[in-house]
Amino acid sequence: MLTDGGVVSIVGAGGKTSLMFRIARELSQAGESVLTTTTTKILMPDKDQSARVIVSDSLGEFLNKAGMLIKYDPHITAASEVLTAIFDVQSRQDKIDQRRKLIGFEPEFIDAVYRAGVFDWILVEADGAAGKPLKAPDPHEPVIPGSTEKLIAILGLDSVGKPLVSEWVFRPHRFAEITGLSEGDIVKAADCVVSVIHENGIMKGAPGGAVRLVFLNKADQPDRVAIARKIAALLEKEKDAGLHRVIIGQAIHEPPVLEFRDLHQ
Repeated sequence: MLTDGGVVSIVGAGGKTSLMFRIARELSQAGESVLTTTTTKILMPDKDQSARVIVSDSLGEFLNKAGMLIKYDPHITAASEVLTAIFDVQSRQDKIDQRRKLIGFEPEFIDAVYRAGVFDWILVEADGAAGKPLKAPDPHEPVIPGSTEKLIAILGLDSVGKPLVSEWVFRPHRFAEITGLSEGDIVKAADCVVSVIHENGIMKGAPGGAVRLVFLNKADQPDRVAIARKIAALLEKEKDAGLHRVIIGQAIHEPPVLEFRDLHQ
């Protein structure tokens, strides 16, 4: 379903950044020009993820730089600024990690970049999850550009069977509110389904015409593949959820897509 270019936003938890750079690599290797960016924060990519990074909060300056760099590399990452060090952290490594974080753009900036037509594709990490495999959003989340034509909701399959605590779920109190669980309860496949389709779930705020995809990530073990198939079967029954495809895969392993189900035409 990733055809014809456009803005793709990725929300949820459990591998957004890995998936974004995986998609960018495959598209750029196919000759497409790709921008990877965020409306939240991401770590500075390493050279294997993205060799060229533009940091600018000026639309004109960014477009000029992008226009020059795209001649040499079809894949560029961009952000508005680099997050400065936080000096009250407990370790030097924490300070280094903070310095390497990129602050993204407002959704309207990304909409303007899309209208400029410099890139075939714009991939946007539109949600934060602090590295956890599952989440439910706060009221201000996710931050999805209005130009988004395809929305990918990602879930980490390693969260199923784990307790609803902050070690496994980002914003567990919000997850409890939308699923009816209590903090500490075991997260089941059906709870993951609710986190996707609930009006306050991870696809909250999606543009009305966006194609909605669900990526069940970390299907790198037989038991996780079985869990993913159960989630996919449950999502298939949600006829009014507006979902188009469920993908079972693994963002950092081969093959990235194990199987998929089309849910809505």
